[in-house]
Amino acid sequence: MKHPDHVKVRKKKTRNQNLAFVSFGIVSFGIVAILIVILSFIVFHGFKALSWDFITKMPEDGMTKGGIFPAIIGTLYLVTGSMLFAFPIGVMSGIYINEYAKDGYIKRFIQMMTNNLAGVPSIVFGLFGMSLFVNKLKFGDSILAGSLTLGLLALPVVIRTTEEALKAIDNSFRIGSLALGASKWQTTKRVVMPMAFPNVITGLILSIGRVSGETAPILFTVAAYFLPKLPHSIFDQVMALPYHLYVISTSGTNIEASRGMAYGTALVLIILVLIANLLANALRRYFGKKVKMN
Repeated sequence: MKHPDHVKVRKKKTRNQNLAFVSFGIVSFGIVAILIVILSFIVFHGFKALSWDFITKMPEDGMTKGGIFPAIIGTLYLVTGSMLFAFPIGVMSGIYINEYAKDGYIKRFIQMMTNNLAGVPSIVFGLFGMSLFVNKLKFGDSILAGSLTLGLLALPVVIRTTEEALKAIDNSFRIGSLALGASKWQTTKRVVMPMAFPNVITGLILSIGRVSGETAPILFTVAAYFLPKLPHSIFDQVMALPYHLYVISTSGTNIEASRGMAYGTALVLIILVLIANLLANALRRYFGKKVKMN
């Protein structure tokens, strides 16, 4: 026969557990509901402005007419350029920290500084990019300067996700590979990284989502409000959706006349980020299947 005190303790634990589950469920559904409300609001207002001409034409009359084609192209250039810089360097840095750096003060210092860098406000990256890339290195307001600045912004996320993905690989795989005569680099390249790469892609997904919507870094390094032409080189200025949206919503030449364009721009930006995330997720599933097959 169970002691009455044991029964009371079990009931109390069950009650607390159920209360915790209900609380977490309410919070989760609340977050999803807020997201749905925001997206519904943007889609409802932005869909009215969406058209083929809006996507493919140049802007006109101080951004009150025409389309946002240069801003779309500029955003794609900046996201691609930043990822070409941040992803390989971030992955290599994550490999060094987890696979090669010895446990100790230096490794902990690198990890601490990486975490701190991830928390630095984006406007600080913008000021740094303007000082270094625009002025010091003489890149000027250009795609190159903007991409490098956004790449620095995304770098800590890529490093941390790579490091965590490598940590998740059981150490027995490394020991087995080394026991068979493989070198440290061969083990990392042919055993550890293929298994960790699907999770490394998570860093790419998060980075794309972040740099796509940043305004402050490109404000100081590349973005132009009204530039009805496409860039010809990486040293040209470009329009970009985040900055374009910010200006026409706050200080455009005719805010009320361009209000519909603002909602349309926001919807296009969301769609671009969604497409980029879907492509990255498809890439993640592809490499995940390859790992399972091997």
